[in-house]
Amino acid sequence: MNKAQLIDAMAAGSGLTKADAKKALNAFLSTTTNALKGGDRVAMIGFGTFSVSKRSSRTGRNPQTGKEIKIPAKKVVKFKAGADLAGAVS
Repeated sequence: MNKAQLIDAMAAGSGLTKADAKKALNAFLSTTTNALKGGDRVAMIGFGTFSVSKRSSRTGRNPQTGKEIKIPAKKVVKFKAGADLAGAVS
């Protein structure tokens, strides 16, 4: 499902217009992004939790040459599914 299909499904499921569903989705994405940038976590009971984790630097290998390369440290976004979502998928 891509963003346009998600907007269509949200509009159909909520009775909102497509324009309003798009605004709601964009607001959710923007708010979540800003919270994660600020170091917060976003938890939705039953659905899941978005959080930021630090990945330390490490040594890797270039698959073409086999030469060792240094992979720098960075922050990554993690998502942990909630019990309701995990149960619905399995």
